[in-house]
Amino acid sequence: MIIQELEESLRNISLLFEGSCNVDQQIEAFCNSQIVYEFVTELSSLPLHNHDLEKSCAEEGALDLVAIIRRLRGCYSRPIFTFFCLLSETARVFDRSLGRCFENVAFKLQKDKLGEKSLKSLLGSGGLAESYNEYSNLLEKENPHALYPTSPYRESEALIYKSPDDLRVEAVMACKTYTSIRIEEDIFDRSNLILRDFYLPLGRCVCLVDENVEKFYGSELNGYFEANNITLNKLIYRGMEVDKSLPIVENILNDFKTLNVARHEPVLVIGGGVIADIGGLACALFNRNTPYIMIGSSIVSAIDAGPSPRTCCDGHGYKNLTGAYHAPILAIADRSFFKTLRLGWLRHGIAEIIKMAIVKDGRLFEQLEIAGFEIVKTRFGTSDSAKGKEIETLSKKILAGAMRSYVESEYDNLNETHQCRPHAYGHTWSPGFELQAGLLHGHAVSIGMGLGAFLSWQRGWINQETLTRIADLISSFELSLWHEILLDEELIWTAQTSVTDKRGGNLAAPVPRGEIGMCGYLNELSREQLREGIIGYRSFCEKYPRSGVGVEPLCADVGLEDPSKKF
Repeated sequence: MIIQELEESLRNISLLFEGSCNVDQQIEAFCNSQIVYEFVTELSSLPLHNHDLEKSCAEEGALDLVAIIRRLRGCYSRPIFTFFCLLSETARVFDRSLGRCFENVAFKLQKDKLGEKSLKSLLGSGGLAESYNEYSNLLEKENPHALYPTSPYRESEALIYKSPDDLRVEAVMACKTYTSIRIEEDIFDRSNLILRDFYLPLGRCVCLVDENVEKFYGSELNGYFEANNITLNKLIYRGMEVDKSLPIVENILNDFKTLNVARHEPVLVIGGGVIADIGGLACALFNRNTPYIMIGSSIVSAIDAGPSPRTCCDGHGYKNLTGAYHAPILAIADRSFFKTLRLGWLRHGIAEIIKMAIVKDGRLFEQLEIAGFEIVKTRFGTSDSAKGKEIETLSKKILAGAMRSYVESEYDNLNETHQCRPHAYGHTWSPGFELQAGLLHGHAVSIGMGLGAFLSWQRGWINQETLTRIADLISSFELSLWHEILLDEELIWTAQTSVTDKRGGNLAAPVPRGEIGMCGYLNELSREQLREGIIGYRSFCEKYPRSGVGVEPLCADVGLEDPSKKF
């Protein structure tokens, strides 16, 4: 199926619902239509990944179709109301009036109670019943994902090899999943249909929301779902680092059970990095796999923790000790949330963008140099003073570039099966000292980035000019290059030992190597070399403002509880 064929099929199907016939007559015509039969059977037989269709959508500027079709292909056993809602969403990409046609049919069916009947049973009772029943039997044997999918967001396959006596078996297993990433503006605006399209067929939305988001945007969130006649079940949680623990995850799991969250029902998670991590982990654990949609309300959650497949919580004094790989089915970054963030929260979030710029995207690095601290002061161009000015345009480009760079690095190594991971730059030693120092995550990462760049310079992997540009950029955003905790040799060496174990026996510390935007991996670093490197780095940092200490580097400095008090 290519994009032109899809549009033609939708237009032909819409003709069945024209005229003055009542809904029963229209549905009878629908069930007896050969066009519908060919559409349903071809659509449900599509693989999760169809290169020709996706390439066609990308080339013709209709990339949004890809995610819609992936959901539509799993509708054969879903309610017919769901099917027509997705037809409407698909058709709207081509023609808004065509989309309204299918939406009107969906609401008619819902009103007449026909919408609750599954598409499979409805089609199996019409004039083409024998053909549909034969097709269903075929799917049961050859493509059960198309017949009874647990959810439309993933599928698996395996190759099994066994010895003649069955005493030896070898298996190769693979699971395919998908994620859509969107940069949106004003996601709660009534004219923005993204969330409505997901939750209208379900009739409700279970939403895990950061209490700070609830404080500033709770009424908008309520109003959005009320306007679309969708029941909203809100679960409000704090998003401080001290809350990033297994007991809090267990509380969320209990809430999911109370609400009977289904495995085809995406939970909506809205918040910063902590809520992204613990909410994603709860979804990974609940029924072993519950889909979720992530809306990042901070820079960290918008371009890093939000789209990341790595969900987690802290433990035993280490960041992200416990977790699971579970990517959201949709990750949304919306700058409009940044306008209510404290400058300290924005400042530390910039570190994750700088990270990608240094080791992945030299153009992004240059854009950050041009923007400077103005991007923080204007809250990514969302302040009234920034509207329509160059900083607003530049802010959008930087956010988009950071998101693209992160996804390019992360998604080819979804389950972290190897350690050539540029997006781990700055995260080698910091997980072992961030909590103990009470640092904001971004300041801990920027210290790790500065130290990594210095060690790279010591080995001749980057020149003095490159090292200085990196440190200057970090300092220009008032992020930390230095903290005295680096002098705790036992703690820092333990951090290196721990991360080496976590990385499968290799240090594999990502550092800049060559030019800005390029990455290398430092794998051999003795305790003595690390100690001498830190001493040299301390001297290097002394020339910077505050001897390399950032502005408001601690959680307590920006109104958050001090995680160091837990140790």
